[in-house]
Amino acid sequence: MRLRLLAVLAAGILVLAACGDDDTDTDDATDTTAAATDDGGDDVAAGTGNECTAGNTLVDGVLTPATGDPAFPPYVIDDDPASGQGFEAAVVAAVAEEMGFSPENINWVRVGFEEAIQPGPKDFDFNIQQYSITPERAEVVTFSEPYYTSNQAVVALEDSVAADAVTLEDLRGLKFGAQVATTSLAFAEDVIQPDQEVFVYNDNTAAKAALDAGQIDAIVLDLPTAFFVSAVEIEGSRVIAQFPAEAGGTTDQFGMLFELDNPLADCVNEALAALTESGELAEITEEWMSNVTDAPVVEVG
Repeated sequence: MRLRLLAVLAAGILVLAACGDDDTDTDDATDTTAAATDDGGDDVAAGTGNECTAGNTLVDGVLTPATGDPAFPPYVIDDDPASGQGFEAAVVAAVAEEMGFSPENINWVRVGFEEAIQPGPKDFDFNIQQYSITPERAEVVTFSEPYYTSNQAVVALEDSVAADAVTLEDLRGLKFGAQVATTSLAFAEDVIQPDQEVFVYNDNTAAKAALDAGQIDAIVLDLPTAFFVSAVEIEGSRVIAQFPAEAGGTTDQFGMLFELDNPLADCVNEALAALTESGELAEITEEWMSNVTDAPVVEVG
């Protein structure tokens, strides 16, 4: 009897121990589930977006931003947007993080400037390459809220006739070039209104080459790009003029470009609002764009 009693007690202890192990496993599983929920939401795995982006990206769980080929400073450094170095590369990295995407789930692609603003389906989630928000473009594509505001500017060679231009009338006597389908081209044609027809180029690379070769007197660019061109890319050039709003000029507001009515734009706008409120967008702007304001101001009207 005593042996049987000991056997029963031993069995009971084993059963209780097994029950204790099951409870611990259950608790651990519950904790793991809660952690996963905290990291990524009920239905979104960590690093693959958030509830807003779910079902709204080109590839589920992956963000596909686009930029130009090549992409230039100060917007992208070393033509490597995935590095997060450069103003627009850093903005996208911050927006993606705010929306819950980890770096390994961001897949950059390259699309030409004019190609991207055409109506129709897109092979990217959004495109960022200094797209100015205009009513005409907004009829065929959707823009995010602005992430930057820039003046228009003129770059010329220091030893050319353009170097002495100080008024709008002086500028009108120059031979201008600009990239096709840009607000810089529209500014040259509609505001500067040069005496000679503006030379139109497929991209800024071709326009810069024409200036460097002396085929044109000046090119119109957004102010940050103009400063980089004069400081790094074309030796002996400088920014001879800028046109801020207070001088009767126009400012460009840059927005990320989406396929028309893409709901992902709302998610990006939420992220931009959060970055603005936290001050992170201002910090990114200060880091990459702080040295692009010192240029002669030309009165338009």
